[in-house]
Amino acid sequence: MASQEVKEGYKLTDVGVIPEDWEVTLLDQVAKRGSGHTPDQAHPEYWNGNIKWISLKDSDRLDALYISDTVAKISKAGLENSAAKIHPQGTVVLSRDAGVGKSAIMTDNMAVSQHFIAWVCSKYLNNHFLYYWLQKEKSEFERIAIGNTIKTIGLPYFQSLKIPLPPLEEQEKIAQVLSDFDSAIAHLDKLISKKRNIKQGTMQQLLTGKKRLPGFSGKLQERKLGDLVEVVMGQSPDSKTYNTEEKGVPLIQGNADINNRKTVKRVWTTQATKLCNQGDVIMTVRAPIGAIGIASYDSCLGRGACLFKAKNINKLYLFYLMTFKEDIWETIGQGSTFTAVNSNDIVNFNLSVPNYLAEQKAIAQVLSDMDAEIEALEKKRDKYQAMKQGMMQELLTGKTRLK
Repeated sequence: MASQEVKEGYKLTDVGVIPEDWEVTLLDQVAKRGSGHTPDQAHPEYWNGNIKWISLKDSDRLDALYISDTVAKISKAGLENSAAKIHPQGTVVLSRDAGVGKSAIMTDNMAVSQHFIAWVCSKYLNNHFLYYWLQKEKSEFERIAIGNTIKTIGLPYFQSLKIPLPPLEEQEKIAQVLSDFDSAIAHLDKLISKKRNIKQGTMQQLLTGKKRLPGFSGKLQERKLGDLVEVVMGQSPDSKTYNTEEKGVPLIQGNADINNRKTVKRVWTTQATKLCNQGDVIMTVRAPIGAIGIASYDSCLGRGACLFKAKNINKLYLFYLMTFKEDIWETIGQGSTFTAVNSNDIVNFNLSVPNYLAEQKAIAQVLSDMDAEIEALEKKRDKYQAMKQGMMQELLTGKTRLK
């Protein structure tokens, strides 16, 4: 095996190639490591206090730089009658069990469950630098975790964990650059959420007739779905024809083949039973029922889905209207093992629609413009996230230095 090339000004260490003026140290030498505990749940007086307590229920709150609140809280009695302890504001936490590798910095004094490692950084280690280094190593933490039911990392691993240690000033600069990326990403996430809420409100107004666009009036017409579209029920091919080698055409079996309202290529079949065309509006008919998407390409439609061929309705308006009505289908579905709807349920589904295609088209255009704005913001956010990942690889290894 060829030795790793080391350019001038760098050195090969236990943590890889790093700048010559960086050190390698045990994390335990520059940060105080701790953990936590779960108070006895048989004692209600140990719970619902005012002490924030990070547990696996907070998994969705991690990996966003800071954690400010927790799902569960414990009482002073719960703290005193368990091995839990309070860690100070600024502590860096890492999940070592389910959700392995997720991390955050505490913005308040908090306790943690035994599923977490908590580090209080010394004056030699910037806590934001440590957070970002842990983020960079997340895939490694996931790789080494062991266990059949719940993946976990044992304490001996953390006792011997080594990290690269740049001069403190450089740690702070690295953390600031990456924190700026996080701030920009968080701003875009908030903006995307706001735009989605505005769109939802607009759908509520326009698709129910509570608000009419300029130039349109009159009552909405009550129609059966079968009067507006041709419903084509899917038919599953012989399972022997299924493959992942892209032989034949993509197969749409149900909700697993729809992502972000568009079909995705997951399984192919060489036996095309029922075909749908690119742009067709499709709906799942077996649990979960009613998920709406648009075919991204010509595909085979399995029995878990159906398609709508627009006849007396604008196709894009139909897509938004059926999306708006998604939740109703679960109340219609039947079945003991899993719910499903049949063609009769579908063609007799009641809808209220504008009588004129021009209004349908205008409503669809308003919602489509909103979707385009949201998609543009999502692409910008995704670009920032990719740039941040690239900068983490460069800055946290010393490949790129900050002056």
